[in-house]
Amino acid sequence: MVVLLSLCSAVAYGLSDFVGGLVTRRASVWAVAATSQATAAVLAIGLAATNPAHPTVGDLSWGALAGLGAGAGNVFIYQGLARGRMAVVAPLSAIVAASVPMLVGCLTGERLGALPVVGVLTALPAIWLVSTSGNGLLHADRADVVHGLLAGLGFGVQFSALGQVHEQAGLTALALSQVVSVVAIVTGAVAISAQWIPRDRYGRLGAVAGLLAGTATICFQLAVQRGLLTIAGVVASLYPAVTVLLAASILREGIDRTQGVGLALAAAAVVLIASG
Repeated sequence: MVVLLSLCSAVAYGLSDFVGGLVTRRASVWAVAATSQATAAVLAIGLAATNPAHPTVGDLSWGALAGLGAGAGNVFIYQGLARGRMAVVAPLSAIVAASVPMLVGCLTGERLGALPVVGVLTALPAIWLVSTSGNGLLHADRADVVHGLLAGLGFGVQFSALGQVHEQAGLTALALSQVVSVVAIVTGAVAISAQWIPRDRYGRLGAVAGLLAGTATICFQLAVQRGLLTIAGVVASLYPAVTVLLAASILREGIDRTQGVGLALAAAAVVLIASG
């Protein structure tokens, strides 16, 4: 069940990034981010309200930390997008986002079988290869690398913190995390005097990306409440493969040899992880 839920999370995250990427071509990236996260927050709050839960103070604290991580991750990933260097920022952020929960899972005593370990180790290069054509770092400057690392750290903290929320907490802590992430994004936009209020229909279309992102996060929360953080974090971080496949099939963007190898490794990683 954890692999299936994590795969659903990866697919929804990939769809969200695809939609968000299209919308941000005609709207402020900050308006799209704020609208997206606000929509995800409404979705999470609505589902949490209809499902009785008993969160502890600890669960809510982890939820708040997850929100700060998600907010920071979005701030840095969109700053990277604004710089036009996503060929560097995206793969770095995805790798770190997968590595942080894997490390936290190992430190908290999670143990994997032989095949899942091979799958996890296969997934990391898969994420990198599918996210970039392979030459992004050759022309990267320090700011690009910093944005990618900090974005990945933010998302990694989000995944890891949600992994500490108990099942009896339901989706309450997740709903709190979504609200906190909206506050963090708006604060980041105000700090750099960026336009975060959607002024046109393109900005408001960020709500579609938000519904998808919210669904992805809910699937991830359910996954880590039922299985290992190590597995859920790595599988959910395979979302760039979904975005690349959508771009190829809908926008007719080509898949180069490096990305093709990454997609093959991603598929093999899922099979190996599920075999455990």
